[in-house]
Formats: sequence, C-alpha cells, structure tokens
Amino acid sequence: MIRPAQINQLRKELHGHITDSEDAREYFSTDGSIFKITPSAIIYPRDVEDVQKTVTYAAYEAAEGSSFSLIGRGKGTDQAGAALGDGVMVVFPAHMNKVKRLTKDTVTVQPGVIFGELQKILHTHKRFLPPYPSSIDYASMGGAVANNTAGEKTYKYGATCDWVESLKVVLDDGSLIETKRISRRELNRKKGLMTREGEIYRKVDGLIQDHKGLIAETQPKTSKNSAGYRLGAIKGAHGSFDLSQLFIGAQGTLGLVTEITFKTAPYDPRTNLVVGYFDSLEKAGEAVLKLQKLKPSAMEVVDYYLLEFLQKHQPESLKGVLPEGDLPRIIILVEFDNPSHMRQNILGRKAQRILKNYVVSQRATTDHREQQHLWKIRHSAAAVIWMNDGPKKALPIIEDGCVPVEKLPDFLNGVYKMLQKHKLEIAVWGHAGDADFHMQPFLDLSKTKDRKTVFKVMDEFYEMVIS
Repeated sequence: MIRPAQINQLRKELHGHITDSEDAREYFSTDGSIFKITPSAIIYPRDVEDVQKTVTYAAYEAAEGSSFSLIGRGKGTDQAGAALGDGVMVVFPAHMNKVKRLTKDTVTVQPGVIFGELQKILHTHKRFLPPYPSSIDYASMGGAVANNTAGEKTYKYGATCDWVESLKVVLDDGSLIETKRISRRELNRKKGLMTREGEIYRKVDGLIQDHKGLIAETQPKTSKNSAGYRLGAIKGAHGSFDLSQLFIGAQGTLGLVTEITFKTAPYDPRTNLVVGYFDSLEKAGEAVLKLQKLKPSAMEVVDYYLLEFLQKHQPESLKGVLPEGDLPRIIILVEFDNPSHMRQNILGRKAQRILKNYVVSQRATTDHREQQHLWKIRHSAAAVIWMNDGPKKALPIIEDGCVPVEKLPDFLNGVYKMLQKHKLEIAVWGHAGDADFHMQPFLDLSKTKDRKTVFKVMDEFYEMVIS
C-alpha cells in the first residue's frame, strides 16, 4: 500500500495526475472479471518520463523497505482480473493514447490507444491488425500486448505476439529499453552491457540454454497460448533473439510497455462467407478438421444454448439467420479473405462441398450486408448474454479454454456434462478453428450455493482442459 507521503512525493515529480480519491479507486477496483480489488492510488502518466519516474521511485522505496506495487491498466476489459491490484494503478488511456507513426506496413502507438480506433485508421490505408479481440471497441493496445490478445482472425493470422515488431519498455529500475528481434551478434553485444538490460539478456539467454529440452517438451499443443512468459518463442532461426516475446502476455509483471510498433496486413472488406448448420457436435468436429485444410481466415462457432438464449431474450436477432425447423446443435461460420476474389469463391465452393456431407443445411454469400447480419449472432454474443434479467448473470469464470482441434467434440461434450451435473445454464461461442471457446455459466453470486459452485466448476473445467 502506498502512503500519503509517497503520493505527495510522486505528485511533485510527475507531469501527469495522481489521485487517491475514493471514487477513482472504486472505479478502478473492477475489470471484465468477477473480481474486485481496490487500488491504493491512481496515476495517469502524461509521458514516458512519468512512467520512468514512477518506477524509479517505487524501486527506491522498495530498497528502503517501503514497497508498493505498480499495475499497468488500459481499459480493463480483461476477464481474469489482470487489470486489478491493491497497489498504484498506472492508467495509460488518459494521456498516452497517440498513434505516433504510420508506415506502409507498420504502425507505432502508445499503450492507451483503443484497438477499434486504430483499426479504423488502418482501414483508411487499406491495412489492418488481424489479432483483434471481440472487445475491439474498448480494449487498449497496451492491454492487447499484456495478454497476447487473439480473436476470430487468429486462426489464419496468429495472435498479437506474431504482429509485434518492437516494444519500448520501462524496466524495474526505471530504465527504458527497446526490444525487437536481433541477430546473434547483436545479442552478444547486449549481453556485454553492464546495465539492467544487459543483465536480463544474460540471464534469460542462460535460462533458455540451460533448460532447452524442458521448454520444448512443455509447450502446449494448441494453436493459441496466452499463458505468458513465452520462453520458447524468444530464440529464433540462426540464433536470433527477441525479448519482446517475454513481455507479450506477461500482464505488465516484467515491465511497463510505453510504445508498441506493430506490423500490419493488407485489408480488403470483401470476403466469402459460408455458414453450416449441424445437428451433432461430432459431425461439426469432423467438418472443422477438413475445413482447416482450406486455410480460412476465420472459423467461428455458436452453440445451441446461445441460440436458445437469443431465441428467448432477443428473438429479433435470429430473424433470417436460422433455417426452418429445430434449432441447430451448432453453427459454424467459415470466412475466406484471400486477396484474389476468384480464389475466395473457389475455396467457398470447396467448403460447401465439404459441409454438404455433415450439415442439416448451409448458406453462402459474398454480400457484405448479408454477411454482417449472419455474423451478428457471433459478434454480439457476449453483450447479449450480459443483458440477462434477474439475479443470475453470465460469469467469465471458465473463459478461453483451448485444446487441440481434433479434441473439439470431446471438449464441448465434457463442458456440457459438467454443467448439466451442476444444473447450470450456459452459452458457448468461440473459435472453432482453434478449438478455443468462450463459455459463461449463469450464476447468482449473492447465494452461498452459487459461490461454492464457482470454485467446483473452475476446478473441474481446468482439470478437463489440461487433460
């Protein structure tokens, strides 16, 4: 906890604003998760110097035996409590929210820039940043780096870690470094520095060398991994070394990122969309494995329980989206965004031929307006279930489990059995191509029974995912 005297000292040193007002602390005590932790003070840094001064002062006080923690914060959309802490919260969007440079194929931003606003700027230059999350309109770019954000385009384009060119990071002693992929020769030069930066390069390289086998054998066999501390991704071809990969996904625990340069990709809004309606999970799983070979740009899934919820609470959103008859067990939306529209159409027709053997019905379209209508049930899923009336709310307690794609049917069947056992309603949607799902059971945390159920469900879910 920070003391009033420490707050006053920081107030004298910073260009930005620091407050310990009750209202501000209360506001930043929650994020997109179910947790609540009240910070002791809030800093709105105006520039990189403010971040350096804050960290330097915190390091000095820690050495004097009067430590307080620092928590980097964007817009607080994280659903695992990563934007929370009882120390001093460093909030970037207030001032450090500028797009600094835009080149033909890169963009450099401060951490407080909002993903959706950046994407609109890039679109005007016929570029885009592929690993956008469903919270694109609210999430900050610093947060995207902090949790290695991924989304519907990750299946084809990868996660945030694949799109970071370089970072500027304030280390725990207040020094500012730049990280990017460097050659073996440049690595040796870095290791020779008699600074905190040099020490980190020496120790991290030593750690990787000493535990090469262990690091290799413990990598999860999934297409997505936001667990952080990605030691296996630092060393590249010919001895290249990228310390950025250690900061991406580390949730601000190893340093505070003050600037990010991203690579960008060509953007064309015209795509080919094929939608399959299935009556069984097993058929959907088999179809996904075959559709993968076509390398679609997105392969998203919506399940029966989400459709049932929408039919009950927002039936107008399903008009013109579903086939006649019973609700499908699962819907898969397959998108192709190849630069050649002829290639898009060829792949779309191949996807239809694959789906024909598995689905109850299907539809395909290249019309942008019709595509937006079909995507609506997937893109609005989280917002819709959060509007549920009554005491039970959809809770992000078992979000984003990711398994090998061939295990998709087993995974979802396991989830359904677990939730039926605890008599819980649930909605499931997510990324079929990565076998990565959002699933939010409805619970009333004012009831002791439901609070106990949270821990049982979490334990059972994590055990199943790891298995």
